[in-house]
Amino acid sequence: MAAFMNPFVDMVPERKMSNAELVMALRLNLAAEEEATNTYLAHAQATDHLLAKKVLVDIADEERVHAGEFLRLIQILTGDEDKLLAKGKHEVDDLEKNA
Repeated sequence: MAAFMNPFVDMVPERKMSNAELVMALRLNLAAEEEATNTYLAHAQATDHLLAKKVLVDIADEERVHAGEFLRLIQILTGDEDKLLAKGKHEVDDLEKNA
């Protein structure tokens, strides 16, 4: 993972994060999982080696599980994430109906 994604590279924080800071850190973690998923899937698509492809897709799937864990934790900590995500889902569903 790139160092810019980790706010605590080579250091221990001097204080505990606030809840808002923790949510921000978790959003960075979520983004990193999505980036890793895309990277591994791109590598899988770029090879004809069947074992490598299988391993890369498996690892990508594990990253998606991690993303789900981070998202769930964000939902718990924010209290309104579910509502906003549902709103976005409905907006896309409405556009799909009118497409």
